[in-house]
Amino acid sequence: MLLFDIRSVETKAVQVDAELLPGDSVWQPGDTVPANPLRVTGRLSSAGSGRFYWHGRLAGDVTIPCRRCLADATVHVQDEAHVIFAEEGSEEAEDPDVYVLDERAHQLDLRPVVREQWLLNVPSYAVCRDDCRGICSTCGKDLNEGPCECPEARDSRWDALRRVQTND
Repeated sequence: MLLFDIRSVETKAVQVDAELLPGDSVWQPGDTVPANPLRVTGRLSSAGSGRFYWHGRLAGDVTIPCRRCLADATVHVQDEAHVIFAEEGSEEAEDPDVYVLDERAHQLDLRPVVREQWLLNVPSYAVCRDDCRGICSTCGKDLNEGPCECPEARDSRWDALRRVQTND
């Protein structure tokens, strides 16, 4: 559970130990969603009147295409987060790094914060393995499965130099 009663957090810090599912409604179209439930842990406590502090960790796996061969590559993503929440209208609410809470809110939802932290830490690209050979630029064959039948590609910009070398 990543939804907490603000009144109970004001009186006593709470331990966060939950999972954010890949099918949760917090994910938006175009988001890189975790491959399995995202593990979220930490501590949520009061940081004064109308302010809260969450120090936590998130960890999970994401499957994205290999940048060389386009096969699925699984990457483990983890982050440590330090987040401040403040009520709307307070001095702290002007800071872009502070999450604003509605003054009338009775619950504090960590899911949007976890989503943002996840998206900031998911890599833009991955490699399925260190020795990935990629795909042939001519026929598209996966070179990890063996060589293709295409003739060796030659860069015509070097033809003049090749002619000089063969004349020597």
